[in-house]
Amino acid sequence: MSAATSESQPALLRDDADGIATLTMNRPEQMNLLTSEMLGALGSALDAIAKDTSVRVVVLAAAGKGFCAGHDLKEIRALHEPAKIEALFATCSGVMRAIEALPQPVIARVQGAAAAAGCQLVAQCDLAVASETAKFVTPGVTWGFFCSTPGVAIGRNLQRKHALEMLLTGDVVDASKALAWGLVNRVVPAAELDAETRSLARRIAHKPRVTVAAGKRAFYEQMELDLTRAYELTAKVISESFAHDEGRAGMDAFIGKRPPPGNR
Repeated sequence: MSAATSESQPALLRDDADGIATLTMNRPEQMNLLTSEMLGALGSALDAIAKDTSVRVVVLAAAGKGFCAGHDLKEIRALHEPAKIEALFATCSGVMRAIEALPQPVIARVQGAAAAAGCQLVAQCDLAVASETAKFVTPGVTWGFFCSTPGVAIGRNLQRKHALEMLLTGDVVDASKALAWGLVNRVVPAAELDAETRSLARRIAHKPRVTVAAGKRAFYEQMELDLTRAYELTAKVISESFAHDEGRAGMDAFIGKRPPPGNR
């Protein structure tokens, strides 16, 4: 596909099947850079999915050889003024926060390089499945612009010293090290990436919708609290879960030695 042909296509594609919404960043010639166009498309798609109760899980994928090369430095350079550059990064931060706030779990499907804000995007997703050929890097420090915003998501996923090693050296982290460090959940051969991602998504999609949404929200909220407040919050959430129709049906099935109830 030529660059002209690619740019005539939507920046982001959406495909829904079996309760799984797959969002595919569709600028392969640009390594799916997080341009204003791409960030706007991601933000709009996430807003729509948040209101769509038919969607149980989101897969974030990318066209081409690379997952995402981060921000478009040509676009940033053209903005020139600090206020305009800050506005672009505020938009990006809004997309990252929307992923965490989304009721549905988000799985990154990483087939190639994820650099800078692209690595941030992987870290911000709830789960990630990577090909053996995937690579992760936060190279900004080498070029004079420290990857501080990617450090937010990376620092919340990796142990501190691993995160700082990525951010301070700008060295490439291969898929096996990304798995060992906790940046991704699975690493599989390239030929198995789609199947493994879909398998993980299906297992989550079959869980009760309200329970999953409440559990995801509570998990992230309690991580920011001290121990006492974290237990207060989660005790309230689990109590509400047991009292909800989903929880009551599940208890009845468990006590009655029946299979878990189906989706609601």
